[in-house]
Amino acid sequence: MGTPGELMLPDGRPVPVLSGDERVMLESWLDFHRATLELKCRGLDDAQVRCVAVEPSELTLLGLVQHLAEVERNWFQRVVAGLDVPPVWGDGNVSGYGLDPERGIGEALTVWRREIARGREVCAGRPLDGVGRIADGPMAGMEVALRWVFLHMIEEYARHNGHADILRERIDGVTGA
Repeated sequence: MGTPGELMLPDGRPVPVLSGDERVMLESWLDFHRATLELKCRGLDDAQVRCVAVEPSELTLLGLVQHLAEVERNWFQRVVAGLDVPPVWGDGNVSGYGLDPERGIGEALTVWRREIARGREVCAGRPLDGVGRIADGPMAGMEVALRWVFLHMIEEYARHNGHADILRERIDGVTGA
């Protein structure tokens, strides 16, 4: 996931830049958290990524990957770019958490990576102060700066990576990172 010359952790995640331009810092922290989610899924099979944290929760690693694909699409394509795009996983699974018995982690990660790439394309050349408009939900119609979207995405991934930590530990005892 890193670029040439980028400092990498032993587990393959990029180290967020330690100084410099605000945009580079925001993008590098978001990339770090994206890589952390991917790390939490590494080496697991389709049955393992479907394990729930604890009853009655239905939260799974597969569901988190799907949810974050939807989050990527929502904030970058719908809000920042103002595009009218459908939910990633269909109208019946707007949150992304619903699991399809036919969809495994490989497909979900491929779709998630595609949404990340599309988001990067949408953001390229846009100023951090550029605004988009929230399309729905309790903040519908409000303008939001790209800077805010980056900060929100970092928070969203950080929160869900905490969930992923717990799920991964329950699956095979792996902790940390």
